[in-house]
Amino acid sequence: MFRRVLIANRGEGAVRIVRACRELGVESVAVYSTADRDSLHVSLADQAVQIGPPPAPLSYLNIPSLVAAATTTGCEAVHPGWGFLAENAEFARSCEDNELVFVGPRPETIETMGDKVQAKEAMRAAGLPLVPGSDGEATLAEAKALAGDIGFPLLLKASAGGGGKGMRLVASAENAFRTASAEAETNFGEGGLYVERALVDARHVEIQVLGDGEGAVLTLGERDCSIQRRHQKLIEEAPSPAVSPDVREAMEDAARRACETLRYRGAGTLEFLLTERGFFFIEMNTRLQVEHPVTEVLTGVDLAREQLRISAGEGLRATGRAKLRGHALEFRINAEDPARDFMPSPGRVTRFRPPLGPGVRVDTHVVEGYAIPPFYDSLVAKVIVWAEDRQAALGRARRALSEFELEGVATTRDLALDIVQNDDFVSGDYTTAFIQKAASSLSTLGPIPA
Repeated sequence: MFRRVLIANRGEGAVRIVRACRELGVESVAVYSTADRDSLHVSLADQAVQIGPPPAPLSYLNIPSLVAAATTTGCEAVHPGWGFLAENAEFARSCEDNELVFVGPRPETIETMGDKVQAKEAMRAAGLPLVPGSDGEATLAEAKALAGDIGFPLLLKASAGGGGKGMRLVASAENAFRTASAEAETNFGEGGLYVERALVDARHVEIQVLGDGEGAVLTLGERDCSIQRRHQKLIEEAPSPAVSPDVREAMEDAARRACETLRYRGAGTLEFLLTERGFFFIEMNTRLQVEHPVTEVLTGVDLAREQLRISAGEGLRATGRAKLRGHALEFRINAEDPARDFMPSPGRVTRFRPPLGPGVRVDTHVVEGYAIPPFYDSLVAKVIVWAEDRQAALGRARRALSEFELEGVATTRDLALDIVQNDDFVSGDYTTAFIQKAASSLSTLGPIPA
């Protein structure tokens, strides 16, 4: 096992990795911008290094500064957490070039799966079912021709996009294609797009995996991430109410084949759309997901610790399919105002009381008096509940959310409580269109822009 690890992240993600390191007897080194000098991950880590001013490109996205912080503090490895540089092949290579172990997949794996076109080609070779669409980047003329073959609506995706960004749902191709290409160029540095048939009223279901880098794989069931706004997840649950044992087995088998083909190393997630016609691969996240605690409480496997063990050369302690027990839900509490189209709400937390009790876990970096900065992601806490079945888990979720107190800024807490009491959500019969369809019945939600 490593002696010392640099955590190239911030917030609750960094806190999560600090704790995993401590449980393994590994020293942790935090990095922070000047806006985060008083953040919890800084005080919890064994050491902390300031790496720059608040803007992410000058701090948490500054590869030379991060590598320098790791080498000067004598770290053997770098854990990227999630977000920022977690899926950046250049960062992974820079770590390797400086004799630092990157806690994640090989750079070439990140590169392949980070490019939508290459990822589809790799998954096609592994035999995974794909959403009908272009074989590669599409020109405007090709997009129009493809629309005639597979029909509207279409989804235009930036080849270099991810995390719900760089996507546009269109009913006709021409102006939308030009706009989406310009957005891709602005946000990702390249304007390449590919075209997919938009699967309306689908479920967004993902399979968690661990790989040892040599072909051994452990799959850990699915998470249903269909409750979203603007392609950003709000609630996750596992197992999915829409997935039968046979479908689960088929999805996990597809994920295993993909990881074997890639010789995948570390933690990752394969994302699928599930419809009445079957399931279809859409992308792979080559990192630990924000929602990984859902899987942890369902399987008893600590994914953050397993990442560190795999990267240290200790391999997988189990392969095949992990056993699932009970039912779990996760609610993302963001510093946003749902009544104002989820406008970010930075500011000082004047009161903070997370829920406690049986079957409740809260991952957060917030403490009372903490000033939420305006520069980064708005996630401030995750409330995770577990119970023996879905009905009991819903009851526990309502109890935990009602106990959760965070004052001083607007949050999505009330919206989460609103959703978990909604009849369609309680029935389990919902899709990625839930927020749009249920908007009028969710009292905490403002108007949804067209």
